[in-house]
Amino acid sequence: MKLSHIISVIEERLPRGQAEDFDNVGLLCGNPERDITGILVCHDALESVVDEAIEKGLNLLVAFHPIIFSGLKSITGNNYVERAVMKAIENRIALYAIHTVWDNDYFGVNYRIAEELGLQNRKILMPKKNILKQLAVYVPPEYSEQVRQAVFKAGAGNIGFYDECSFSVPGSGTFRPLPGSDPFEGKEFVRENTDEQMLYFIFEDFKKPAVLRAMMEAHPYEEVAYQVFTLENEHSYMGLGCYGDLERPMSEKEFLQMVKERFGLKVIRHSESGKGSIQRVGVLGGSGAGGIKAARANKCDAYLTGDVKYHDFFQSEGKMMICDIGHFESEQFVTQQLFELLSEKFPKFAISKSQENTNPVNYFL
Repeated sequence: MKLSHIISVIEERLPRGQAEDFDNVGLLCGNPERDITGILVCHDALESVVDEAIEKGLNLLVAFHPIIFSGLKSITGNNYVERAVMKAIENRIALYAIHTVWDNDYFGVNYRIAEELGLQNRKILMPKKNILKQLAVYVPPEYSEQVRQAVFKAGAGNIGFYDECSFSVPGSGTFRPLPGSDPFEGKEFVRENTDEQMLYFIFEDFKKPAVLRAMMEAHPYEEVAYQVFTLENEHSYMGLGCYGDLERPMSEKEFLQMVKERFGLKVIRHSESGKGSIQRVGVLGGSGAGGIKAARANKCDAYLTGDVKYHDFFQSEGKMMICDIGHFESEQFVTQQLFELLSEKFPKFAISKSQENTNPVNYFL
């Protein structure tokens, strides 16, 4: 199976446009036309993981974190990043990273954290903004279904857990063909009146090239009349973190003990909540201090994340318990999630889950 085909299948489900702008996701190294013998799914594509792929005869590493992130100007083996990338290239192993594509996915990192906590009534903590577009296009009635199907296939018309969503308004349009035109109907210099439908579709901005291309190809007109609008709506099913409610309120001690057990933790750094009981909980896997204000704004009693600095804890202001459960610990289910997703997409292909523990932090108790 060609690497390019595997990437197209992955990105149909996890489009790179979902990622944060700062991120380095997608194919990091490798020839898209190379035949892939198997996939190794991992958290971090470190040198030890590349060794594991070599041992297992697998030549595609699908990693959560991108090993190449920023500032890499040469590859000479001077540090752990360069050694891993160099070994991958020398052994013809492709590297592909998902990272914030999965962070922003409704069923991604934070969905699994919420599952472990048993959170109900879940919502995105920090929904994506300025990502939704609306397409309005004029179409002859007899071609409206043809255009609809093409635009749907290109990824437009998804709203939450619904797809193929559109709206149409009948109307009458006018046009006058000029010299050089090749009109669908009508005569040169004669103004025509024709029945048309205005079709409306919503789509994410990173789908715009594919959506417009599909619309143009399916449309019968030589000159297609259309508009694309930027919507102020937040994307309710795409963004960082999530929050929800525990089935019942818990005392702070009971809540912390539950988190410790379900995430296999040795220690939790936390502030006091000042409330005495915990029910609404916000979560953001990885380095999530940037979500503290959003968690407070959504009236969370507790907020779970990683990489919280000393001064970040003051942001609780006695109104919310901030819990630092560790960067890796909050993302510990990612490898299994991605393994399951890829196994579903490629049921007859060799896919393995890395056995390497890439967590660099140890605790002495």
